[in-house]
Amino acid sequence: SNRGAFSFERKNILWQNECDMNSAATMFEFVSFSLDPSKKRVVFKYKTEFEDRKSLSFTETIILPKGKNNIPVKTLKKLLESLHIVLGISYYKLYCATNIKLPYKLSKKEAQFWNTVYQKGLGEFFYKNNLDPDIAPQFPYSAITPETPIKNKRANNRCLVMVGGGKDSIVSLELLKEDGFDVTGFSVETNKEYELVKEVIKTAGINSLTVERHLDPKVFDKHLYNGHVPVSAIYAFLGILNALLHDYSYVVASNEYSSSFGNTIYKGLEINHQWSKSFEFEQLFKDYVSNFITKDVTYFSLLRPFYEIRIVKMFAKHKKYFPVFSSCNRNFAFNKDHVGLWCCECAKCVFAFTLLSAFLGRKELVEIFDKNLYQDEDLLPLFKDILGLGTAKPFDCVGTFGEAQTALHMAQEKFADDFIMAQLSGPTAPSAVRHAKEVFKTNKESLVPAAFSLLGMENALILGYGREGKVTFQD
Repeated sequence: SNRGAFSFERKNILWQNECDMNSAATMFEFVSFSLDPSKKRVVFKYKTEFEDRKSLSFTETIILPKGKNNIPVKTLKKLLESLHIVLGISYYKLYCATNIKLPYKLSKKEAQFWNTVYQKGLGEFFYKNNLDPDIAPQFPYSAITPETPIKNKRANNRCLVMVGGGKDSIVSLELLKEDGFDVTGFSVETNKEYELVKEVIKTAGINSLTVERHLDPKVFDKHLYNGHVPVSAIYAFLGILNALLHDYSYVVASNEYSSSFGNTIYKGLEINHQWSKSFEFEQLFKDYVSNFITKDVTYFSLLRPFYEIRIVKMFAKHKKYFPVFSSCNRNFAFNKDHVGLWCCECAKCVFAFTLLSAFLGRKELVEIFDKNLYQDEDLLPLFKDILGLGTAKPFDCVGTFGEAQTALHMAQEKFADDFIMAQLSGPTAPSAVRHAKEVFKTNKESLVPAAFSLLGMENALILGYGREGKVTFQD
């Protein structure tokens, strides 16, 4: 019958697709990029070649916000080349081709930077796909000496602050506003609009710049591999581009000290879900930008000196954001499968709830999440994981075991009768939860410029902070 014929054909198509996915990828090519200034549009093209099937092409489009265009031609070209490479990570990882091809030349130091970004940035991807991190691409380089960027404009105090809708960027915004800096929010919309981010920016009462990122639709098809990419690295390059376009001296991230702690060791490589938020990446990125792109813009994380729990303590004072913020990544899923700002099922929700419970009352906390997570028996394994009492640190943007334990310890009395608290704290708990004083300390591991160095500090002693002392804190 016709129905039988259709079914037979369908099976053959599925079998052919399975064969295609198992074909070895021999080359990943960064084909080209093109800029249309009138439409504020940049198009990036890529191609994967295979041993025994047709090549697969991808196109990603970036739509920039309208406004100024003050970038020297050489600087713009170098920046777009860098964007071409970092955006390509979303397409390379679909098949992990054995070789790569670039349409332009890199110096040895530039190639080393990209080797690190692709290996450590894809660390979790390699781990979850049971791949050896040594298959990460080795970028080709030439014996060239790149031109050293020069400073083209006078520094100002204008800050482009990366806003994701969570508590960290809110703390950065409020610290900068309070200290009198000229602040603009910066966000990236990937294939959809994010109302969450818009509401946070509206509540902050600031102007904003938004980049639209349109991934190739084929990226959502079934491919040989799938997994996590270092998206914060992509946002960092987009931030530099827009800071130059719109005359900002600083791109401000809100990555905390806790993000530098990895999840596990795999084949000799530390795997860190948050690697592109880590201090290691911040250092590498800052050096790359200043050595190869521009000296006019400084990228740094304002909250780097602090553990996440210290940031939550600061955030708890800004109650106007409670109805609009969220740290749950499911708000950014392409197929959002829950209603509300918090799914109350993931590690980030559990971690955020735990830290906030140390500083907020029961009623206030439950109003934020629309649920008391300490009463949900099904969440016990996740609570154990974030506290270091379970199987492993979750592959999510969560902080250290010490700060989670400290927050639980601080919240014991308020939530003593709840199931989770009874299981995990107090003298009858199988593993005592400790209070770690070090999680409230300020850490020296930071690239925060001098002009911003006192923001968020609870205590500071400055000797001779007269006319000469103030000069020290000018950038």
